Amino acid sequence: MTGKYIGFFLLLIIISFRQKVMAQHIDNYSVFKTIQQDKYIQLHFDNDFFINTDYYYTQGVTLEYVKPGLKNFFLTKLLIQPRSTIRQYGISINSFVYTPTDISSNNVLYGDRPFASCISVKSFLLSTDSIRKQRLTTAISVGVVGPVALGKEIQSILHRWIYDVLPKGWQYQVQNDLLLNYQLNYEKQLLNAPEHFLLDATAEARLGTLNDKLSGGLNFMAGSFSDPFQWAGANKKMIKCYLYGQALVNFIGYDATLQGGIFNRGNPYTITNDDISRITFQAMAGIVLNVKNITLSYSQSYLTKEFSTGIYHRWGGLNLGYSF
Repeated sequence: MTGKYIGFFLLLIIISFRQKVMAQHIDNYSVFKTIQQDKYIQLHFDNDFFINTDYYYTQGVTLEYVKPGLKNFFLTKLLIQPRSTIRQYGISINSFVYTPTDISSNNVLYGDRPFASCISVKSFLLSTDSIRKQRLTTAISVGVVGPVALGKEIQSILHRWIYDVLPKGWQYQVQNDLLLNYQLNYEKQLLNAPEHFLLDATAEARLGTLNDKLSGGLNFMAGSFSDPFQWAGANKKMIKCYLYGQALVNFIGYDATLQGGIFNRGNPYTITNDDISRITFQAMAGIVLNVKNITLSYSQSYLTKEFSTGIYHRWGGLNLGYSF
């Protein structure tokens, strides 16, 4: 292990334990979330209830299905499909909800995050190159931002279930608009102690009506696992358990959940372009347990302020996967 890589790894560990939490909005494409089967289903649930808060990115739900037959799905034709790679074709349904820091107020909270929600269908392709130890993921999302995404109704139902305060102020949410986004993720192995430790570099680019951004950082896995870049014999272990972490720097161009959609400008309240934080830091740490064809994971996440008058945010996430 060279001194340069040791320095990267120590920085990642220090950040992880200093912040105590890590991750971006639901994203199951990183190698530490690999399910080494070509057919599986998984459900991911994010909520800041796990750390006793209720604001900003307050909830996310993703239901994901992977199977070879999805290569014929019409949106898949728009994805980059590298040759000589192991391919996993998938589709997911995604719902995300955002709120200001005080959901009990019935007034616009200027200088705070606007209410917003979005729902979408995403087609994605995970292309793993076992020779070069790298992965390219491409995805396209189609959906809507605004009241039609039912953010108010979803949050109200959940709050009734847990006997919490019912949210007010949703009448000032970001209005209906088109959600159409394209996404590229790339990961490259840097270091590997077979089946016990892995460090890789990661980069992401997003472009569309939901958000425009570039990201780059590091991922690590530590524990007992199968090489996520190597498919042959990947499931020889009946039980796998490992820790993972991620640290990313984001360069932000546009975010419709803060600034409103690009077509409908009739929003009651949004964050101005000048107040958007153009550089943010986010991080994640979690644990994965895999027993035969069942995968269970838990993570916590941290994100620095997304606009000038905002504050940092934390949330937790649960993931359950089943391969067949």
